[in-house]
Amino acid sequence: MQPQQFHPDQWFTAGHGPRYEQLYRHLSKAIAAGDLAQATQLPPERDLAELAQVSRVTVRKAVAQLVADGVLDQRRGAGTFVRPARSRTEPYLSKLLSFTEYMLHRGKTPTSSVINQGIFYPTPDEQLALGLSAADRVARIERLRAADGIAMAVEWSSLPQDILPDPASVGASLYDLLRANGTAPARAVQRIRSVNLPATEAALLNLPEGSAVLRIDRTGFLASGRPIEFTRGLYRSDIYDFVAELRLEANL
Repeated sequence: MQPQQFHPDQWFTAGHGPRYEQLYRHLSKAIAAGDLAQATQLPPERDLAELAQVSRVTVRKAVAQLVADGVLDQRRGAGTFVRPARSRTEPYLSKLLSFTEYMLHRGKTPTSSVINQGIFYPTPDEQLALGLSAADRVARIERLRAADGIAMAVEWSSLPQDILPDPASVGASLYDLLRANGTAPARAVQRIRSVNLPATEAALLNLPEGSAVLRIDRTGFLASGRPIEFTRGLYRSDIYDFVAELRLEANL
């Protein structure tokens, strides 16, 4: 990646989000495209800030996110290097990220199409997951999620009405809106299993009816412990999988 490719003309657009997020997306796509090859060392923080014409704090936040994504490796006393790329879309189970963030991390362009949205009485599953009564209301959004033009998933997200009063306010990322409102989940529990696609969802994902896909049920919780998000998704298992990092407890 040439120094001029760090210039803000190459990555910054007014009104498209904070600078650190745009720089993060630019670097993420450069790594995925091979413009920043494996084992490439990034310029030092001070130099990168000068090239990108941003503060060192902005650079630090963008780089920290890429390190958290597992695409950069910071070595004490040596610098920051591009790590070997994973060949498939492999979101780590230990990271609480939205579909949009997963795809951006892989250098893909995510898009969403709203199939249905509104305020509804909760289903039994929503009542159980969100701790609601049958008389409460939930904001519900059904979306077709795609990356680089390829249909990847169908997701149904439900949140208590006081957390999301207007489902139509959700843009590309539900989590971006929740973060802006200070109501993003601090942790989540996911349950994953294989299911066969019903006809309606098979048509949306351009797959034969009955194809095996991953079904993921996720309940997100605030730091206080209150459940505020229940998302059920059907994901193409041929191009979308998960990686879990397991560690042995020292006292076992």
